[in-house]
Amino acid sequence: MAEENQAVAQEEEQSQFELQIQRIYIKDVSFEAPNLPTIFHQEWKPQLGFELDTETKQLDEDLYEVVLHINVSTTLEDSGDTAFICEVKQAGVFTIKGLEGIQLAHCLASQCPNVLYPYARELIASLVNRGTFPALNLSPVNFDALFMDYLQRQEAEQNAEAPTVN
Repeated sequence: MAEENQAVAQEEEQSQFELQIQRIYIKDVSFEAPNLPTIFHQEWKPQLGFELDTETKQLDEDLYEVVLHINVSTTLEDSGDTAFICEVKQAGVFTIKGLEGIQLAHCLASQCPNVLYPYARELIASLVNRGTFPALNLSPVNFDALFMDYLQRQEAEQNAEAPTVN
């Protein structure tokens, strides 16, 4: 009986997935404020642009780099002048074991970016503050919903490409 319990425990250990953060770092950062200081003489009615993307690269067996790309740009509503452009590539190296296929893709596209996003938000807020612009607090992002949307679009594209049989 003890041998069966030990075998079951070993099986459960092997079937559990493991996600470990090896390193979190800034891969690239850029802050531009092309119309300083004249932009401060205009009425502050900002229009915020926000772009988000992820990139994944396998470095070794069970070792992955995930890069979260965020581009935030602000223009003034009345003049269309650019106040600032902030581009950040926040990256991390993760060990992921026990996942394959869609589960691994979900981890790389959702769980890893969820770890990286707070670091990127803080960096962007700091850069905007150092440019002496009003505080910028980016909203949380639901990476699970973005991944599900991606899967639905992929499925729709595959269904559209599939030949119809009459």
